[in-house]
This record gives sequence, C-alpha cells and structure tokens, in this order.
Amino acid sequence: MADVQSGENLLFLTDEQLRQGIEAMFFAYRGFTADPDLILTELAYGRAHHRAIHFIARRPGTTVSNLLSILGVTKQSLNRVLRTLIDDGLVKSEKGTIDKRERHLTLTDPGHALEQRLSDAQRARMRSAYRAAGPTAVAGFRQVLEAMMDPELRRKYRAMRETDT
Repeated sequence: MADVQSGENLLFLTDEQLRQGIEAMFFAYRGFTADPDLILTELAYGRAHHRAIHFIARRPGTTVSNLLSILGVTKQSLNRVLRTLIDDGLVKSEKGTIDKRERHLTLTDPGHALEQRLSDAQRARMRSAYRAAGPTAVAGFRQVLEAMMDPELRRKYRAMRETDT
C-alpha cells in the first residue's frame, strides 16, 4: 500500500471538478458576506470596515502595523477605513506606551455592538452549514481552507488560533 504522504496516492480531480469547486467558493462567499453586507450598507460601510472591525475585536489593542499585516492592504487604504471608524466612534486609537509611534486599536461599546451583529449573522450561516455537512465535512473543509492559504498567512492564522486556546 502506497504511503499517502509520499504523494504516490494523490487525489485526482479533473479541470471541470476544480472549476466547480472554484464556482462553489465564489457563490459560498457571496452567501457568507450577504447578511453582513446588508448591515454594512445601512451604515455606508464596506467589507474593508467589516474586516478591520473583526480583527480589532479578535485582538483588542492590536497595532495598526499588525492589522496591515493581517489584512494585506495598503496603509492609505487602512487609514481611510480607520479614520471613518474612529470618527464614527466605533474604534479607539491610542498611542503605544512603549513606542509612541505605535497606535493601538480597540473597539468602543458601539463598535462591539456592531461587531456582534455582523458576527452573529455569519455565525448563524456557518452553524447551519456545518450542521448540514456534518463533523467529517467540517474538518475536511477547514483542512482545504488551510491548504489554500499561502504559507505566511497559514502561519499567522495558526498563531492566532494558538493564542485563543
């Protein structure tokens, strides 16, 4: 019997099956973002605002530099998003205590409330999909998602997960 890890027993997929997977990912992403998009539209915000709010909530006190690294956007783009969130009272920016050049970001109470609304919508959709698919499919799905990440992003993702436990 060939060792699966050696690469001798690889899963073979046709181009058509891969295309179907790509299209499923596109449509799933539309579903995943549809509910939060409705909430964001009410506030004249976009997905960039949502991503910033999500990761600030996950790591209160995170630096702008760290957020730039996670989101992979330009400093100008992130500053535009942060300026709006700060001006609207959803995010608080404070100078670092050790390095005064750093800006540490936290959500305000209204920011937490918005993050909760956005996350509740996505958790409900994920919970429903996970229940329908079952635990084996959920584990496989996570494995596929991690395998699709570039190595550096996978390292950041795993580091973030490790600090949660």
